[in-house]
Amino acid sequence: MPSDRIRVAVILTSVRKGRFGPTIANWVVGTASQRDDIEVDLVDLADFPLPTALTDEPSPEVAELLGAFSARLSRADGFVIVTPEYNHSFPASLKAAVDWTQHEWHAKPVGFVGYGGLAGGLRAVQQLRQIFNELHAVPVRDAVSFHGPWGQFDAEGNLTDGAHAESAAKVLWDRLTWWAQATKEAKKIRPYDN
Repeated sequence: MPSDRIRVAVILTSVRKGRFGPTIANWVVGTASQRDDIEVDLVDLADFPLPTALTDEPSPEVAELLGAFSARLSRADGFVIVTPEYNHSFPASLKAAVDWTQHEWHAKPVGFVGYGGLAGGLRAVQQLRQIFNELHAVPVRDAVSFHGPWGQFDAEGNLTDGAHAESAAKVLWDRLTWWAQATKEAKKIRPYDN
């Protein structure tokens, strides 16, 4: 792959049994594959069950998980968080993953794809914007939202009427890649330190 491609970690945050998140995340990855300026790494938090109890001395097992997760984040130039909305918020798995990391997010753009009931994940996304601001990341304004997504995808995971969502995804990718390129160039001139 050309080195000028933006490396984006698409982070699937739901770890619930029977989760719908993989359908949404695979759709997001599919929208990126239509572009020649993005290289995607799908990061499933189900593969990184980090504990909610933080410690300066994690067990060897947690340290290994954390090292692998941190490496995946560090390689990325930007992120897309795919999040459901649970009880007007985002999953605990994402909060744990964020709390175990810090510098991996610095000066990198973060986009959001939310899904859920009537609010379509937007309340979770609004809360995440504050958290990623604190992590010195650059939350992208434009997002994708699926209100009641369960009836919008067929049995193979294809969006049945994708015009609106695909248009929103294009804007999200355009903004995310712009910010990723801008922050990459800026960090070459002047490294980012908090």
